[in-house]
Amino acid sequence: MALGLPSRMPGGASTVRELIAAGERSFSFEFFPPKDAEGERQLWRTLRELEPLNPTFVSVTYGAGGSTRDRTVGITAQIAHDTSMTPLAHLTCVDHSVATLRSVIGSYAGAGVRNVLALRGDPAGGPRAPFEPHPEGLRYAVELVELTKSLGDFCVGVAAFPELHPSAESADADARVLAAKARAGADFAITQLFFRPDDYFRLVDRVSALGVDIPIIPGIMPITNLAQVTRMAELSGAALPDEVVERVARFEGDPAAVRAEGIRVATELCDTLLAGGAPGLHFYTLNRSKATREIFSGLRTAVG
Repeated sequence: MALGLPSRMPGGASTVRELIAAGERSFSFEFFPPKDAEGERQLWRTLRELEPLNPTFVSVTYGAGGSTRDRTVGITAQIAHDTSMTPLAHLTCVDHSVATLRSVIGSYAGAGVRNVLALRGDPAGGPRAPFEPHPEGLRYAVELVELTKSLGDFCVGVAAFPELHPSAESADADARVLAAKARAGADFAITQLFFRPDDYFRLVDRVSALGVDIPIIPGIMPITNLAQVTRMAELSGAALPDEVVERVARFEGDPAAVRAEGIRVATELCDTLLAGGAPGLHFYTLNRSKATREIFSGLRTAVG
């Protein structure tokens, strides 16, 4: 199947905002910073394998508590310099003073990176641990959006939560937080991983009801290893639905069959989301490319 993905930035567009405004769908990939030399080689192999798909952007995460800041900034800059892909720079409030945040944003700008994902970030103890801001830092993502926008012509993305942020009081309160980030200048949102399309569509409806039409890109994590994805879901606060577990777990003992069923589950989810009007897909790759490429090849919904 021909993927029909957009070129790097169609029509001379230089930001995710411009691409989505032009009516194109966004297809993107997320990676985590490697821990050692072999991990870095694996990351660059994966980047090169996915580069022919012409993703809208690729992103590299911060480690827990902002622990990989320098490595993340360096890899993001290298993607900007050494590939045809557009990097989306991660930035979190965790353990960062405003002065440090300004410095990191300046480093991204100096590398030619104009797209930033502004996150409060998770404490080192995980998303459910109490958040303690740096004494000279920021407490909320909305403040980071405002700071980033004040420092230049950046396109800013933010996080969204189909199953609610772990600290959210209610679904409506969580939607109001996302709406506030949009009103502060956020140009688009990317969701945490989830597995039920209705959770995504309800989030979109809640935000739309608040008069905010920010594009919300669904985040997808293929199930290639049930234990691994269960752990990732727990860390993010997402639910792994019983019906999904049952579909995949019936092949327990046959890793290839588990993986194949996981790819089918993700492909069906992507098709449903795109058919329902999602502006694109954002894949959490775990620094591997094969599952993502298989999902693209199996999509029934046109992706051009």
